Amino acid sequence: MLLLVIVLIAAAFGFAYSLGAHYTGACMGMPYAAGAIRLVPALLVMAPFVLVGAIFASGAVEATVGHGILAEATVAVPLAVAIILSAFCLTAAYNFVRIPTSTIQILVFSAVGAGIGAGVGIRWATIEVLLFVWASAPFAACALGFLFTRALDRWAGRGGDRPRGTPMTGPVAFALVAIGSAASFAMGANDVANASGAFVMTGLFGLLVAGLVGGVGMVLGVLTWGRPLLQRVAFDVVKLDPRSAAGSQLAQSAVILVSVSFGYFTSMNQALVGAMIGAGLSRPGGAVIRGTVRSVLAGWAVGPVSGAALGFALVALFRFTHLL
Repeated sequence: MLLLVIVLIAAAFGFAYSLGAHYTGACMGMPYAAGAIRLVPALLVMAPFVLVGAIFASGAVEATVGHGILAEATVAVPLAVAIILSAFCLTAAYNFVRIPTSTIQILVFSAVGAGIGAGVGIRWATIEVLLFVWASAPFAACALGFLFTRALDRWAGRGGDRPRGTPMTGPVAFALVAIGSAASFAMGANDVANASGAFVMTGLFGLLVAGLVGGVGMVLGVLTWGRPLLQRVAFDVVKLDPRSAAGSQLAQSAVILVSVSFGYFTSMNQALVGAMIGAGLSRPGGAVIRGTVRSVLAGWAVGPVSGAALGFALVALFRFTHLL
């Protein structure tokens, strides 16, 4: 059992590391794309905000993952290992091929598949609420992205926008970085439970320590492996100017923080892509790059299915080897 506990901690920490890398584009892609900040400084600014959000604002979501998906007060360590390994392996694979999938959906459906395989009850009411949140978030972000971008245009006027990627200075650049920092805080609060929720499931750690361990893993992922996803989300999905970048990031952060405040988590990437589509639609020249959006949608489609299948398969393997 001690060996399985070590495996659980290692897998959860590795998953947190993967998450940190996976969501760099969702947090700092807008200021980076707009030329408000360079690549390495963007990652250095992002890291502390992720950690603070993970430690101090993730408790409600940690509780949802730890106690709201599977109908057992304390989940056996082998079952938690199967859930985390499933979500970790799939997220790492999608990171490798640079497809920004929803790790939240992968994690939740890994838990559902593993729970069914182990004969553990599923709290389907929680799954239904999460499905509603996931379905609503991109549309809400799209609408807000459109409205925020139009509002920023009216407030500041359309003149003076710089081409995408042109280095920026002054108040607009500062505002974009500040908005990216807020998104980084939201990401820490929203996503750390994907990894550290397993600690709460098993009773291994409390909410604060679980958030700390997961937050440290995420920070390391941001700093060491965050560049590819940051570059893809920043430059491949939509053509941005500074104000549409600010409108997109504001919309994403608003949707995520509202969701987290109710104890539910939703996809950073889905919220961001929805917000960027809304911002792009607000501008005649802000065209969405449809090929990239189709690849992202495909990733969202296969994520839950692959999570449930792999979670179920790992539980079957653990039972065959008498680990569960």
